[in-house]
Amino acid sequence: MLGWLGTLLSVIMYVSYVPQIMGNLHGHKTFFLQPLAATVNCAIWTSYGLLKEKKDYPLSAANLPGVIFGFLATVTAF
Repeated sequence: MLGWLGTLLSVIMYVSYVPQIMGNLHGHKTFFLQPLAATVNCAIWTSYGLLKEKKDYPLSAANLPGVIFGFLATVTAF
């Protein structure tokens, strides 16, 4: 139960990239390094959770939005 609560909070944290992405798309560019670091970090944790012998779905589900939204924030910052 605690794992899924952490998952929910992580998803909320990474969805918070949406305003940054929107700002980037409207010409208010932000620095790309933080979302790029989040993308790489979340990709590693997502992979780790899915590649373990005993799958850790809350861990992977918590970090997958970070891969998606972090990547979008990075790409739109350029």
